[in-house]
Amino acid sequence: QVQLVESGGGLVQAGGSLRLSCAASGRTSSSLTMAWFRQAPGKEREFVAAIRWDGVITSYADSVKGRFTISRDNAKNMVYLQMNSLKPEDTAVYYCAADPTVTYWGWARPYEYDFWGQGTQVTVSS
Repeated sequence: QVQLVESGGGLVQAGGSLRLSCAASGRTSSSLTMAWFRQAPGKEREFVAAIRWDGVITSYADSVKGRFTISRDNAKNMVYLQMNSLKPEDTAVYYCAADPTVTYWGWARPYEYDFWGQGTQVTVSS
């Protein structure tokens, strides 16, 4: 089992920045693919970004490309999401996800991930 705990959410004005963190514990492995998803009220959970186990390959949703950056520190079992130029439409609960076997083609699919955090709220005011 892998436990994931997100932190760093909060209230920010449009145009501002936040950095989310996700701490992994338990049967962690540097071979885990790590990802961020988000879910706004009344909407389905949507893919934000993912990063391969070695940090070499990343993927982003078109809506955040150029504004968000995912990174990881395997020595600390941490993954981060730097969010810049935030917009009101970025408001959502942000979830960290992990899986040891998901392939690149499945990165954007929530059901491909076995392990999830409890989420952290991000609110962007206009």
